[in-house]
Amino acid sequence: MKPYPTNWNALRRDVSIKTSRSPGPGGQRRDKKETAVRLVHRPTGITVVASERRSQAANMQVAFQRLRAKLAELNKPTKLRLRTKPTAHSIQGRLEGKKRLSEKKRSRRRPEVPADDGTG
Repeated sequence: MKPYPTNWNALRRDVSIKTSRSPGPGGQRRDKKETAVRLVHRPTGITVVASERRSQAANMQVAFQRLRAKLAELNKPTKLRLRTKPTAHSIQGRLEGKKRLSEKKRSRRRPEVPADDGTG
């Protein structure tokens, strides 16, 4: 997978920006200015919202920082999966060990005495 660019120009090109009125207290000022910023990264579909500040520019910077952090997380390489299936060599070694152990146990048995068939 090709990593997603996180520089300013590439993000600006790949993002759609929407502004809205910020929720919460603020009185008359809240109803006049659209300070909340929502960024949608089109290639990935990641959405980021910033509405903590009273300034649209400040919210824009915070939103871009959050988007960069999420893209950096996506760009991290995934760890390789640990092998869980035993190799053919390890299976063969295990079976050889079992055979040696069974030979040892077989040698501990009493020798069988041939049955007398009465012809002697």
